[in-house]
Amino acid sequence: MSSVAVLTPESFAEHRSGLKDQEMTGKGTRGADEAYIPTYLEAFPPLPEKGAPGDKAGEPAGAWSSKIRPIKASVITQVFHVPLEERRYKDNSQFGEGEEAKVCLDIMQRTGAHIELSLSKDQGLSIMVTGKLDSVMKARKEIVARLQTQASASVAIPKEHHRFVIGKSGEKLQELELRTATKIGVPRPDDVSANIRITGTKEGIEKARHEILLISAEQDKRAVERLSLEKAFHPFIAGAHNRLVQELSQETGARISIPPPSLHKDEIVITGEKEAVALAIARIRAIYDDKKRKTTTISVEVKKSQHKYIVGPKGNTLHEIMEATGVSVEMPPLDSGSETIILRGEPDKLGPALTQVYAKAKSVMVVEVTAPAWLHRFIIGKKGQNIGRITQQLPRVHIEFTDGEERISLEGPTEEVEQAQTQIQDIINDLMVRMDYTEVNIEQRFHRHLIGKNGSNINRIKEQYKVSVRIPQDTDRSGLVRIEGDPKGVQLARRELIEMVQRMENERTKDLIVEQKFHRTIIGQKGEKIKEVRDKFPEVIIIFPDPAQKSDIVQLRGPKNEVEKCTKFLQKLIADLIENSYSLSVPIFKQFHKNIIGKGGTNIKKIREETNTKIDLPTENSNSEMIVITGRKVHCEAARDRILAIQRELANIKEMEVTIPAKLHNSLIGSKGCLVRSVMEECGGVHIHFPSEGSGSDRVTIRGPAGEAERAKRQLLQLAEEKQVNNFTTELLAKPEYHKFLIGRGGANIRRVRDRTGARIIFPSPDDSEQELITIVGREEAVRLAQKELETLVKNLDDVVEDSTVVEARHHRHFVCRRGQVLRELAEEYGGVAVSFPRTGTHSERVTLKGAKDCVEAAKRRILEIIEDLEAQVSVDVAVPQRYHRAIMGPKGCRIQQITREHEVQIKFPERDDSTGQTSPPPQENGDASPEAEFVPRKCDIIVISGRAEKCDLAKAALMALVPVTVDVEASYDLHRYIIGQKGIGIRKMMEEYEVNIWVPQPEQQWDVIKVTGQDANVERARLGLLERVKELQAEQEDRALRSFKVILSVDPKFHPKIIGRKGAVVSQIRKDHDVHVQFPDKGDEQQDVIVISGYERNAEEASASIQQLVAELQEMVSQDVRLDPRTHARIIGARGKAIRKLMEEFKVDIRFPQPGSDEPDKVTVTGLPETVDNAVDHLLNLEEEYMLSVTETETMAAYMKPPSRYGGAGGGGADDNGGGPAKGFVVRDAPWNVPGNKAPDMSSAEDFPTFGAGVAPKQTSAWGPKKF
Repeated sequence: MSSVAVLTPESFAEHRSGLKDQEMTGKGTRGADEAYIPTYLEAFPPLPEKGAPGDKAGEPAGAWSSKIRPIKASVITQVFHVPLEERRYKDNSQFGEGEEAKVCLDIMQRTGAHIELSLSKDQGLSIMVTGKLDSVMKARKEIVARLQTQASASVAIPKEHHRFVIGKSGEKLQELELRTATKIGVPRPDDVSANIRITGTKEGIEKARHEILLISAEQDKRAVERLSLEKAFHPFIAGAHNRLVQELSQETGARISIPPPSLHKDEIVITGEKEAVALAIARIRAIYDDKKRKTTTISVEVKKSQHKYIVGPKGNTLHEIMEATGVSVEMPPLDSGSETIILRGEPDKLGPALTQVYAKAKSVMVVEVTAPAWLHRFIIGKKGQNIGRITQQLPRVHIEFTDGEERISLEGPTEEVEQAQTQIQDIINDLMVRMDYTEVNIEQRFHRHLIGKNGSNINRIKEQYKVSVRIPQDTDRSGLVRIEGDPKGVQLARRELIEMVQRMENERTKDLIVEQKFHRTIIGQKGEKIKEVRDKFPEVIIIFPDPAQKSDIVQLRGPKNEVEKCTKFLQKLIADLIENSYSLSVPIFKQFHKNIIGKGGTNIKKIREETNTKIDLPTENSNSEMIVITGRKVHCEAARDRILAIQRELANIKEMEVTIPAKLHNSLIGSKGCLVRSVMEECGGVHIHFPSEGSGSDRVTIRGPAGEAERAKRQLLQLAEEKQVNNFTTELLAKPEYHKFLIGRGGANIRRVRDRTGARIIFPSPDDSEQELITIVGREEAVRLAQKELETLVKNLDDVVEDSTVVEARHHRHFVCRRGQVLRELAEEYGGVAVSFPRTGTHSERVTLKGAKDCVEAAKRRILEIIEDLEAQVSVDVAVPQRYHRAIMGPKGCRIQQITREHEVQIKFPERDDSTGQTSPPPQENGDASPEAEFVPRKCDIIVISGRAEKCDLAKAALMALVPVTVDVEASYDLHRYIIGQKGIGIRKMMEEYEVNIWVPQPEQQWDVIKVTGQDANVERARLGLLERVKELQAEQEDRALRSFKVILSVDPKFHPKIIGRKGAVVSQIRKDHDVHVQFPDKGDEQQDVIVISGYERNAEEASASIQQLVAELQEMVSQDVRLDPRTHARIIGARGKAIRKLMEEFKVDIRFPQPGSDEPDKVTVTGLPETVDNAVDHLLNLEEEYMLSVTETETMAAYMKPPSRYGGAGGGGADDNGGGPAKGFVVRDAPWNVPGNKAPDMSSAEDFPTFGAGVAPKQTSAWGPKKF
């Protein structure tokens, strides 16, 4: 029979304290215990062996010899038979299709079992059910209930046996119903009937009845008896730790239930077999009678607070007294105020029991120590360090702090409690001397400002004054702020908090009106600009509205004076922004925009930088000619003048002013600017600028080519005169496709109407919504006449006619080539007339025209003009070397396109001949022999110009003007690399700016000539620019020679780091102040004391004097070594050296700590002036003393936190017990290797102790058996 010991926390604590008592009381016994060495079999018991053949069959086999149970199948099959007379459905004609089949299908779906039906010869029903056991049992029960006729019967058993039929939670009854396929009804407890009703098949009823009777019969053999005995004698029947009652149960086989002490019942219940119950009752009565006769009682008074120590954990102490003395100790209930304890037992044993009761009561004492509540957390210490030190030394003392109360409770053994009380009192006395507290009432609305962002303000105060500041939570609704710590620090912190509150009370909020469009500018990219403002006014909070609010109010909050200063600063900033947001629009002819931008944007960048303005140009696809300039008014006007100057240089642009009364400006501009726009278009696109409305100015500016500007001026004056005399306007509707025909080629038609009538006719622009609306302006009679003429023209255009003309077939291709471009132009120009040429291969020369009569006639005349031009067309060959063709074409052929448009000719370039590219002669240069004398044109050099003879000559001249020329520019070879620039950036910039090609000779040639190739005008500009660059470089060379003056100083290398400074700060300042270059020797140089200073002579001399003065100051410095404990170095240095840098700046000294692994780890060197070194050394020694207290405390705590030694224990053994020698290890007696002839296994051997998974080839057969792979 085996027993199990349950280890609880209380029993473990008791066991541990018992061991400690033994260790403290007896050293001799301990030596005897340590001398005991276990045997090998005791330390390593063998596994149980298989039973021998001679073993008794009745003996239970061991766990190692038990056979493995076979696994039962999870699917079972049961077959049962339903006789014909018990079948519920007897209609044989529908077997397999009737109600039985439906019922079986429903049961299969509900239970998951498989059911098969078959009909036997006697018309009985055979049913086979397959599935899992649970499913089969459920299916069988339902089949019996639904397919078999039901009978019922009753069985009578004693009422007290019913609960055994039902079982725990009804499990027994459910199992019985499943097993017998019946329904069993048990009467309720309050029902007087004892009959159990069974419903089911006859067979099932018989089985269920039999099972119920068996259960009842079994219960008849058992008995239940209740004994009423005085509660005071129950402990004697149970025995110490309930051992006596357990022994009685084992001996008699009856179950004995004694109510626990907390339950006020005197009834003991015995259950079991009748004989066993009778025997148990006799034994219990004998014990009761004996104790009642022999025992007596005594009463003692013990303080209520000590009762729990007499009871012990789970009543263990009471059991121990009972076991030791045989005396029962009766304790009053915990909820009663009685302090009387009754001891019951034999007279001679009451004395020892009483002694033990008093000993247990006094073994633990409770003491209270008075300490202010605010000191409690300081007594506990950071992370419980202080109190943890006491509890580690005195582990059996329980220390309890009560929130809000000025007392600390100590509970534990008397001696240890007294020690703990003394230590805590010492801590309290010490804290009362060096700690203080104060409370400040601050309104809750200021609390978050006191704390600061992420606690910055409050953390700074805590760190600066070494105090603790406790600010109540918002939910506390309290304004009481408590400051605790060093008395001086408490007062300083209190003063600073009050000052902060006063400042916040002085705080004011001001709203500043700033247009929302300036908000982003003031904030800057990623908040950079507003950060500068906030850094300038750190006490002012600046709040911008959300962009979605469309608000102009910017809120400033902070001290009154600072808010005022910040307001003035922002107002000045806004004024500057308003001034810089002045905008000016400059009309520039579209063709000159690219020249204003310049190559790679050089011109526009230069204007922007020099005038400090923002210049926006319209996109390439836009029809707008306006360039918008933004910035200060003066700067915008300067930028405008420079842009206009570029336009004037590029074309014969004239600017004039005309005086027109301001009241006529709106009528001259017209609806949506249509009237002034018609004047500008008619006069070659001149720019007319009216003064802004409300300015009162009468001056209108006209800018454009001289002739066109004069013409626009005359028209404006004429219009102004007409407006003053009589102004009449009418409108006319005409299809947009007629507009070009009405206007005529070059405006001829509309000009004739205007000349005859004197009225101005305005056509809609492409952007106007009303594309059919034509406006006529002038005197009424002139407008009426012009309207009549235009209506006649429009009416004629509405009359569609068809006509034809003859065009020779050889000219057809000219009209239909390029996707019919000529035909499209005819249709656009002549009111949408449709021109149809005959199909290729029809050999017809007739061309059909369809459209308005006037349009058809005009288009026919234009076709004949084109044919006349084609008949008169000539071709002129122009010989230009192929290498210049690309330069003549220009970017994307723009130059050639311009010539063809201006002179109405066709220009064809030859195919490129790459085969002769390698042997082509070098480019001709000015001063060489004439190109005409040596140039022999080839086929690939001939450019063909086609058109009228006079126009071809003009186009040829324009083409030859584009042929590049080359000039030589004198430039010293030494300057070539500066002209080229880093990675060729300089030469590329000049080539882009002047639109030329610049050739610089190779370095090995060492020529002083640079060749410039390009158009004549560009080459001249590039030559002048290159000469200007040469002058600049020569001036730089002279300056470089002056800056190359050198001064050499000899300075002891030990001073070099001081001259350089931290991260080069000192030498960088010298370089910056004197504009010199200071070079220190490299590590490998022979002359380690030489410092070279380069720069202007005067600057170099001044820098030399500065270094010499610095060296003189350094020579006055002294170095002193101080010994500081290495454990304090990290604290003195601080995080990332912050603390030591602050210390060096404060004392104006240099402090060097030893490197890791140094021979003198505690040696710290301080360098500086004698008085500052002494002060710094004193400060370092003070810091060491302060930090060592913390280091010692930490190490002491770490020592207590270390786990006890494995062999020495923590109870006072340790090194003294084993003599300081090494641990003996684990020793056993009678080991197999102690037998003569055997040897101990080698623990370092891989054969004796192989590693799992690692194959080791054995030298001989191993005891571990053959290796498995």
